[in-house]
Amino acid sequence: MTTPSAPAVAPEAAAAPMTHREVLEALSGLLLALFVAMISSTVVSNALPRIVADLEGNQSGYTWVVVATLLTTTASTPIWGKLADLFSKKVLVQAALVIFAVGSLLAGLSHSMSFLIGARAVQGIGVGGLTALVQVVIATMVSPRERGRYSGYIGATFAVATVSGPLVGGLIVDTPWLGWDWCFFLGIPVAALAFLVLQKTLQLPVVRREVSIDYWGAALITGGTSVLLVWVSLAGTEFDWVSWTTAVMVGAGALTLAAAVAVELKVAEPIIPMQLFRDRTTSLATFASAMIGVAMFGSTVFLSQYFQVAKGMSPTHAGLMSIPMVGALMLSSVATGRRISTTGVWKRWLVGGMILVVTGMALLSTIDDATSLWVVGVFMAVLGLGMGAAMQNLVLAVQNNTAQRDMGAASSLVAFFRTMGGSIGVSALGAALGHRASDVSAAGMAKLGIETSSDGGNISIPDMASLPAPVRDVVEHAFGDATGHIFLIAAPVAFLAFLAVLLIKEVPLRQTIERADELEGTPAA
Repeated sequence: MTTPSAPAVAPEAAAAPMTHREVLEALSGLLLALFVAMISSTVVSNALPRIVADLEGNQSGYTWVVVATLLTTTASTPIWGKLADLFSKKVLVQAALVIFAVGSLLAGLSHSMSFLIGARAVQGIGVGGLTALVQVVIATMVSPRERGRYSGYIGATFAVATVSGPLVGGLIVDTPWLGWDWCFFLGIPVAALAFLVLQKTLQLPVVRREVSIDYWGAALITGGTSVLLVWVSLAGTEFDWVSWTTAVMVGAGALTLAAAVAVELKVAEPIIPMQLFRDRTTSLATFASAMIGVAMFGSTVFLSQYFQVAKGMSPTHAGLMSIPMVGALMLSSVATGRRISTTGVWKRWLVGGMILVVTGMALLSTIDDATSLWVVGVFMAVLGLGMGAAMQNLVLAVQNNTAQRDMGAASSLVAFFRTMGGSIGVSALGAALGHRASDVSAAGMAKLGIETSSDGGNISIPDMASLPAPVRDVVEHAFGDATGHIFLIAAPVAFLAFLAVLLIKEVPLRQTIERADELEGTPAA
């Protein structure tokens, strides 16, 4: 559907470059928006065992509270990115904040696991917009060469949200006069503040051009992705991996995505422009992002559960244990970002970061309930150093090769595959953790003369304080062993991301917002 084009105005490319102060003022609102998106998951990470227990959930429910947000975040990310190429980026960021706030309110009012999962899905739509649009707006304000130093701020925001979220969430559930619902209500005033700051500080010229919205592409991409993610989430628990149900769901998802590709090749303004994949850097970076999502997000989301169940910590203490990883992530992100802005060279930091990620995964695969806490902390710090050097620089590499016209679609493409990988990782590794913990627990209970059933890996998360000592020891060992097991599965996936990064060709970072062909007025490839 095509609407008449609005009167032409000066494009964003022709706007006068923003000063460092103007960039920082606008960045303050963007980082607040990113912070509220990141904290939406981290603030509940330590509270989830308590939430699931209060709502009488199980390991499957625990996983789905996380997956619901990841699923809608994944499905909506490319749509938000494409909209950013067509409409006002400022209005889109503010719309994403409103959607996030509504989802947070509904989550705080949840009275059952199904209601909570639905509310988290609404939150995910807002999170998808915030994570995609912040990168796009920054790419509109500063050149790739200068973007490294600001990407460091993004990494620092991620680190602060990751550290403060679990701590705040732990304090909330450990405080008698506060309920876990405040883990969700907490994000609402932060989202409101971000909305107001952006209204005042973010002033971007709007490129008005003929708008053709790809409704069919959006519907097919969302439908196909959702079907495959639901299949990954349910396979192994609700039905066998090799079954008629699997065949139907995988077939339906694959056919839907194939139809999406066919539509994207024909429409004027595709949600995901297929020509982006002609660029070697973009193709390899999106694959690496997907593998990073599977490995890193799919495994680290269960570390809080490890500290609370396998180590018997309170939610607050479990939050403190995240400091080694996110502190290292913050240091690595800021340091590598500044160094890349100074030299314009980025691949060595990306490769080094992935080496540390694979090493950290391999080290964490050796942990169990008996592993010393300081040893676990060192292993997490190694992983954090790698994450800080790898995640933002993959986006930077893609943006450096992308025309400004497609910046929203390209930036969201990397985020889309990373989030999709995270959704798959949380679902698949959560199922693997459940099966492993169930089997080890059943074997331990049998030695105590207690008959149990593995229940297809759908093991319940008990209140550890109420268990008799022998039973508690069995459960701690089961979850400790299972946590190391999922890192063992994740390590080879991270290695695939490392191989993809090795194949990326380094292109020096340009010092202009536009590509050379755009500056010369020639059509963008």
